[in-house]
Amino acid sequence: MIYLDTSVALAHLLAEDRIPADAMWNETLISSRLLEYELWNRLHARGSAMTHGDAARELLQRLAFLELAPPVLTRALEPFPVTVGTLDALHLASIEFLRSQRQDVALASYDSRMVEAAQKLRIPIADI
Repeated sequence: MIYLDTSVALAHLLAEDRIPADAMWNETLISSRLLEYELWNRLHARGSAMTHGDAARELLQRLAFLELAPPVLTRALEPFPVTVGTLDALHLASIEFLRSQRQDVALASYDSRMVEAAQKLRIPIADI
């Protein structure tokens, strides 16, 4: 299972320099519900919601979503091995929750700080 970070979703939608391999989309993909809000916020901020809205909805339909349940929020209040922003803390806490439920999950992210934190938490990094 691959936990999809917003950085990868946006790179895919906006055809940035780095985009995930096509094979990644054949994997089981999961993310926090937070990704949906981040994605639309960034598309609106760039004025791209009209041009990229259909592709965004299609991408979101491919994902399973983990809600921001109390155990996730509680974990996000605790320190992380490196300084991370609030949203990254929520994503990392979501991954840790999945792992606590014995889910085999790897992180797909282009955010170097998030990858560093994940590695220190011994979260596998997806080869994207």
